Amino acid sequence: MPRQSDGPEEVLASGGVTHVVRTGGSVRRPARPFTATVQAYLAHLHDRGFHDAPRPLGYDGEGREVLSYVDGDVPAEPLPQYATGDDVLVALATLIRRLHDAAAGWVPPEGAVWGAIPGRPPAGLVPMFDEPELVSHLDYCPGNVVFRDGLPAALIDFDLARPTTRVADLVNALYWWAPLSHPLDRAPALAEVDVAARVRVFADAYGMTADQRVLVVPLAIRRGDNAALTMRAAADVDPVFRRWWDEGLKDKIPRAQRWLAGEAQRIDAGLR
Repeated sequence: MPRQSDGPEEVLASGGVTHVVRTGGSVRRPARPFTATVQAYLAHLHDRGFHDAPRPLGYDGEGREVLSYVDGDVPAEPLPQYATGDDVLVALATLIRRLHDAAAGWVPPEGAVWGAIPGRPPAGLVPMFDEPELVSHLDYCPGNVVFRDGLPAALIDFDLARPTTRVADLVNALYWWAPLSHPLDRAPALAEVDVAARVRVFADAYGMTADQRVLVVPLAIRRGDNAALTMRAAADVDPVFRRWWDEGLKDKIPRAQRWLAGEAQRIDAGLR
């Protein structure tokens, strides 16, 4: 049965990719082709004891997706000082490990639909893996990580969740939080950090195996190469992505690629 609104609506996000409002203890978002799949995934996570994500609550009378509201603070970019310490990396890696363990073994429903970056997959993309291991979040930008008491405590916005591997998913988190970007494009508090050391802290906190650690740098490089293609293609078809591209992504992505190529050996050595 459709759920009715339970109070006045407060806009949480608008003008970006998704219009999100809060009403009482729930969040309302436009339903998309992948919504039913993501709701099934979130339900599985909660059934497996992972409660640090929105709980799916069906749809309201306007046909919008309804999710439980996740309380906490979401850091804005550039990351504030409190969100840049090693303790943050440890908490985030531990949170993702619990997510992965809860997701392991879930079989998506027949006809599952997954969210994706706008536009057709461009030529030149190289797959991140041969076979997926699980379904996971795959979009750990600061706006999707909820902090409580100064540390990551929950994850929101599972729109890009889809089949992946543990390491491919972790590389996305490392891109944002190590971060795997040029010093010019980092938050001031992270401009001079030892990224190789931070990657090691994250890997140790997650409990990455030796086989997983070997894959981190190659997959990070592959992710950067693919991002250059997919974000450029998205900018050609979507006005939001066009704005992001023109406002800096067109320069940040190649800078990150060059920086990572120069630091790859040191990061890899730090993981061994």
